[in-house]
Amino acid sequence: MPALRILHLVGSVYNDFYCGLSYRYAEGCLKNTVNVSSLQDFQIAYVTCDGQWRFPRSLSLEDIAAAKPMSLSDAIQFIIAQKINLMIPHMYCTPGMTHYRALFDLLKIPYMGSAPDVMAVTAHKAKTKAIVATAGVNVPLGELLRQGDVPTISPPAVVKPANADNSLGVSLVKEVSEYDAALQKAFEHSDEVIVETFIECGREVRCSIIVKDGQLIALPLEEFAVDLEVTPIRTYDDKFPELDDEGKFIGYPPDDIKKHWINNLNDPITKKVHEMAKKCHIALGCRHFSLFDFRVDPKGEPWFIEAGLFCSFGEGGGISEMAKTAGISLDDLVMIMTKESLNTN
Repeated sequence: MPALRILHLVGSVYNDFYCGLSYRYAEGCLKNTVNVSSLQDFQIAYVTCDGQWRFPRSLSLEDIAAAKPMSLSDAIQFIIAQKINLMIPHMYCTPGMTHYRALFDLLKIPYMGSAPDVMAVTAHKAKTKAIVATAGVNVPLGELLRQGDVPTISPPAVVKPANADNSLGVSLVKEVSEYDAALQKAFEHSDEVIVETFIECGREVRCSIIVKDGQLIALPLEEFAVDLEVTPIRTYDDKFPELDDEGKFIGYPPDDIKKHWINNLNDPITKKVHEMAKKCHIALGCRHFSLFDFRVDPKGEPWFIEAGLFCSFGEGGGISEMAKTAGISLDDLVMIMTKESLNTN
């Protein structure tokens, strides 16, 4: 493959948390792919909460501070002049997943990952569940509530915002008396809330699909530590245990690896989860790659929880680690995704 000019799109216009999250994942990607030849000629676009664009030489705080702030119109002219071949998105807020990807569609610059309309749908958990259910995927019984609505699902039930990520505002309700507090917590993050039947966990797993030459390849499953008594559901604190004083994500503690691991392909639930994940990928219209979370009940039946259409090539990144377990090197993974991105945008 000839040398490519790569643009890493980093930051957030939503809040400092998502800006910090984007920064850390992009930083990990750049460190982990420094020797990947197809990613060595790169430019960074760093977007801050005020909507300003910067094009720093690196992601060091000094280089970011030294970079000249630009308006959107000036940034577009700058990007056009760089003759970018491929954009890799590291923006995880809703505007970043939708509006900013759409901008690159208008600029006719290919990028890794699904299109803005797909990202918008999967950002809404109820819409996502409805779509995958029509494809024959198991989804927990649930209902979509707005302010003033009364839940009809009998506990135990999970209450969560319909369009917030990272388990923000999620609660497990064990008694009807706990509904009011759980709903109030969820409505702090969304105008719509999902209440769904709690799937008693045998296990919780994540499945990744990558596309190679138009074919769907399901990778080994990532599994998360869950326990009916101690950690029956994964919460925001489980996913983001280390934040700075301003609420920015700064990393994971050393023992975080004990909370998740990659299984081999001989795992007994792998085949069922792979089949469901492929159905999800097709039904939602994903491209290049996808990630889906499932609860596996004590009988070994997988149930769809949510989609997460993100990829970080950083150290410990889910897709990278799953691919490595399947015998796909980081270089090969990048090449596969790059080829698909250039051919399907």
